[in-house]
Amino acid sequence: MKKRFAAFDAAILILSAACVVLCVALAVAQPLYLAFAGGVLLVTALAVWLNLHWFRRRIARFLRGISSSSDTAQNSFASLKMPVVVLSGGTVAWYNDAFRDDVMGEQDVCLLPLAKVIPAIDPAQTQEKNGQNIEYGGQRYTVYGSGVESVDSLFVLYFVNNTVLRRQAGEYLATRPAVMIIAVDTYDEILRDMKESERARVAGEIELTLEKFIGGTTGFLRRISASQYIAVVEERHMQELVKGRFPVLDAARTIGDEPGTVTFSIGVGRLAQTLREGEAMAMQALDMALGRGGDQAAVKSPEGFAFYGGVSRSVEKRSKVKSRIIASAIRDLMMQSGSVLIMGHRASDLDALGAAIGMLRFAKLCGKPAAVVVNERQSLASNLVEEFRRAGRGEDFIEPDEAEKYMDPDTLLIVVDTHVKALLESQALYQAAKTVVVIDHHRKCVGHIDDSVVFYHEPYASSASELVSELLQYIDMTKENRLTPLEAQALLAGIMLDTRNYALHTGVRTFEASAYLRRMGAQTQAVKRLFNSSFETYAYKAQLVTDAEIYMGCAVVFSDHVPPELNVVVPQAANDLLTINGVEASFVAVDNGTQIAFSARSMGEVNVQLIMEKLGGGGHLTMAGAQLRNTTMAEAKRLLLDAITEYRENQRIERQKNG
Repeated sequence: MKKRFAAFDAAILILSAACVVLCVALAVAQPLYLAFAGGVLLVTALAVWLNLHWFRRRIARFLRGISSSSDTAQNSFASLKMPVVVLSGGTVAWYNDAFRDDVMGEQDVCLLPLAKVIPAIDPAQTQEKNGQNIEYGGQRYTVYGSGVESVDSLFVLYFVNNTVLRRQAGEYLATRPAVMIIAVDTYDEILRDMKESERARVAGEIELTLEKFIGGTTGFLRRISASQYIAVVEERHMQELVKGRFPVLDAARTIGDEPGTVTFSIGVGRLAQTLREGEAMAMQALDMALGRGGDQAAVKSPEGFAFYGGVSRSVEKRSKVKSRIIASAIRDLMMQSGSVLIMGHRASDLDALGAAIGMLRFAKLCGKPAAVVVNERQSLASNLVEEFRRAGRGEDFIEPDEAEKYMDPDTLLIVVDTHVKALLESQALYQAAKTVVVIDHHRKCVGHIDDSVVFYHEPYASSASELVSELLQYIDMTKENRLTPLEAQALLAGIMLDTRNYALHTGVRTFEASAYLRRMGAQTQAVKRLFNSSFETYAYKAQLVTDAEIYMGCAVVFSDHVPPELNVVVPQAANDLLTINGVEASFVAVDNGTQIAFSARSMGEVNVQLIMEKLGGGGHLTMAGAQLRNTTMAEAKRLLLDAITEYRENQRIERQKNG
């Protein structure tokens, strides 16, 4: 039948064409008849269009069953209130009144290709379980298909109009409440030394800044403590805040007489099932933001965490009240335990091992048997271990495999210089422990230890050794049983390593801890010897520096010829690269056979922690690292360069936003 309709159309068009030719010939032979010929052509064209249109409407009505000869099945389809279309070889063969009136706007499309009528429809996709969602004529439909796509078979499409439902669903999602908890970083430290009038002015500026921030939304803001606020905003506005990367963070730094005096930490809970769950998510997010040094927003959703800001250094807290409380809590836990094991992160450095040795003394002061768990073959602090062996203290160190034999329910496990499960010296030891204490200074990462009894985490501190040195000052010592000069030197070495000889990330408490260690007998010249290396080590470090390339202001090195036992040269080379003019950050990656280890350093202009997090690592603003397994060197290089590019682009956007 389709071919007959096409032949009919062709015959009409041929006759019309012949009429046009005759009119043109008449006009050429007798110019006086030009107007007459034009009128004939116009009437002919109008007649042809009306006849074709009338004919198609009659055929469409016939095919839709509006005749006395329609059968029961056809009538049942035609009476459906749901729009239905039947296709034959991709062409519209039949449709009911609901389709014509509701979907096509009373336009007949019979015998036209579906691709021309509604191009968005994909017959294959309509046969899936959830059908195909389309938008046509200002309405939204879910189209379901049934049949086999071929030339001779029929294919039926059902249109479900869910415009109202989807509009309501969109409005529901847009109005979902997002809970936001805002903390003013180091509020007491900011206002402590101010005059009463200055304190009132700064507090008023903080209030005004937050009111303007929330005033641009339909949400509300309430103060819940001296330094914390809670706000609830709709999801539609939260999307705008996320897109703008929380401009209130930049506004906060302009408060006061000195830029950067006031900073905010923000925790956000998005897409929670209930308001209570949203508040819990916001508190977790705020804890992450504070744990990463503050001056940033952490957003938690069912998909995980996202972070914004974090461009400034952590603000030092001068109060030592928390250290005293933590020291008391750890002492109580040790007194209740039968033994103590202390471990740091994989490839332990002087800070991890120094802090572990400090906690070893803490345990001995409590009268408990204790040992430091360290894999000496992979440690970057082998010089320190050898120093203790020469002093007859080799029994204080134990390998991870052997430590598992001594683990029992009464054993207290202390983790130092890391809080990430994936970076522990021994995963098996952590999983077997019933009681865990964490002492760390790195900015908080996703995947942190979340089941510890005590989680002493201070990102403002220069090192884990600094935190342990403070804890030791709050436990009773006798002249016969106190920190030895060798142990004090181990702690001082950890501080000097992470501060790069007090050049970076130091505060008043850093020097106070160092002074305490000097009083305990630490000798700086002896500490300096712990940093010495062999001629072979120096040669490999020099080669890494020589192989460096400059990319977007960063020195980047990739190598696969450094022996695993000389991995200590990786962070050393990263430090040396910072002494080159124009280098704002350095990244050294070495393939040691089992993984590709990254060491990242900066002078503060580049937040290497954010870059290393893209590779699954973490650390500090000026010192970070990562490890990649089952990855080629070429892929690792691509990932690092992409992370640097993304970071630089975000920096550019921040600068433009701040003028």
